[in-house]
Parts: sequence; C-alpha cells; structure tokens
Amino acid sequence: MKILVDENIPIQTVNALSNLGHSVEDIRGTNKQGISDEEIWRIAQNENRLFRTTDKGFSQYRNSSHYGILIVRLKQPNQAKIHYRIMHALKLVREDDWKNLLMIMRDSVQSTWKSNIT
Repeated sequence: MKILVDENIPIQTVNALSNLGHSVEDIRGTNKQGISDEEIWRIAQNENRLFRTTDKGFSQYRNSSHYGILIVRLKQPNQAKIHYRIMHALKLVREDDWKNLLMIMRDSVQSTWKSNIT
C-alpha cells in the first residue's frame, strides 16, 4: 500500500509500516515538512497514497474522491498511543477498502465514512 504520513506520525510507525512492505513517504526532515495542508493533500492525491495524520482538518475531504484518510484523535496523545491506533486501523481495514474511506481513530473507538464518489 502507498502511504503518506505527516510529521506528527511517530517514526516507529513509519518503520513498522515500511517493514510490512508498504511504500511510505514521510515528509519529516524533507523540504516538504511544514507545507500547507492543501499542498500535502495534493501530494497524497497525485501519488495515490493513503494519508495518515493527527490533523482533524483533513476530515473536510471525506466527501471527495481520495485514496484513504486515517486521522488519529486522542485525548492525551503520545507516540506509543498514536502508533498503536494506526497499526490497529491497518488490521481493521483491508487495503482494497481504503479508497474513499475516512477513518478517525479515537482512544477506544473509531468512526468511518465512505464517500460515494468514484
């Protein structure tokens, strides 16, 4: 699976996803770090990547065509909790089912929306 992560996703998660065979683009430490939400969204769409973030603002794209959005929203986030919720989401959704799916992972529950746009 092709995945784009923003700088808020733990490096532990990036490494774990890569070790599972996913193509992971991490903008941390690159000239893309700190770019606008619109620019990072364009990258995810242009490269057909599932996007993983902790920024709830990306939920605005839930009704548009996309390659998947995973947002982690925790009450008291830390790297271990973010990592766990992302890895758990990976177990819940098959690769083929991420297209047009928005999943918001909270502390103990998750919400999903599936866009009807193809």
